[in-house]
Amino acid sequence: MKFTARLAHRKPQVGATGRDRWVVAAIAMLFMPATVLAESRTPLPQSRPAVGPASDGGDSKHAVAPATPSACRLALTDAVAIAPSIPAITGPGACGGADLVRLEAVVLPDRTRVPVKPAATLRCTMASAIADWVRADIAPLAERLGSRVSELDNFDSFECRGRNRVAGAKLSQHGLANALDVRSVRLSNGRTVTLTDRNVSRELRETLLNSVCARFTTVLGPGSDGYHEDHIHLDLAERRNGYRICQWKIDDPMPRSAPLLPPERPAEASRREPENEKDKVPEGVSGRAAAAGAASSVTNVSSALPAAVPIPQKRPFSGKVAEDAKPPPSTSRPSTRLSATRSAKRKHKPRLDLPPFLRPLFN
Repeated sequence: MKFTARLAHRKPQVGATGRDRWVVAAIAMLFMPATVLAESRTPLPQSRPAVGPASDGGDSKHAVAPATPSACRLALTDAVAIAPSIPAITGPGACGGADLVRLEAVVLPDRTRVPVKPAATLRCTMASAIADWVRADIAPLAERLGSRVSELDNFDSFECRGRNRVAGAKLSQHGLANALDVRSVRLSNGRTVTLTDRNVSRELRETLLNSVCARFTTVLGPGSDGYHEDHIHLDLAERRNGYRICQWKIDDPMPRSAPLLPPERPAEASRREPENEKDKVPEGVSGRAAAAGAASSVTNVSSALPAAVPIPQKRPFSGKVAEDAKPPPSTSRPSTRLSATRSAKRKHKPRLDLPPFLRPLFN
């Protein structure tokens, strides 16, 4: 009875606990698919910031592009140049750059636009330096020439390549959008001033040389390395201790006449005036008369010469040869060197008194 009561006392507790567990398990099974589904979801990757080569000349491979406009971009307004911003260029390799603009024209202080043809892709700092050069140096120079600057020739700007387009060479500043090649400047009067043309006055080219070497850290022209004979390379490469390169040889203008005259032609030599007074032909005497006089003078000279000595004639051959006549000495040279040596030995060889039958052996 006591055992039954104890069992009766435990059964409700065990049964209640089991039911609670089943209820909890059922509820957990109902909500389990949503939980598992929520846990299986992979979060989407966040957008990365735009990257590009560093602005220090490409030493580091990538650098984060500035989120706000740079000080150069804020200063390069439409009053200075028409240079809209373009997205940063990344690659291939270390090529590219950030804070880039497309320099379409330079605006002069009087609001006149000087187109850059074709438009140049440059860093903002390089575009600003080009604009200042045209506004402060080229425009006043064109006015001193009696005209106005109307166009800037862009020979090359951004191009991903090595220096001088040599395979395997160090990356050029053109590949970093930090260089511009200028070939000529056109004026409003139609004149084109080619920077490397030797026909341009030396003073004008020296003025251009001083202006670019004062503004850019690298200037390469004729006489630098053989690759810049027809244009001028300008860039803003940064070097240690602010080192700058300015290599542009200003040659003298080409002479208008050749320094060495060509040799005199025979026809021109005959028309030259005689140097001696005796050779001059008197006035009124024609050329034929002068030639006849010259021929008569030659005849007079020949008559003054002594008579020629008569050449002795050969005697006729009678057909008989004297027995004691000796043949003429032979003037022909010995056929070989050995025969000449033998003849010399025979000449100086002492004669031996031998019997007649032995003499043929020693001859």
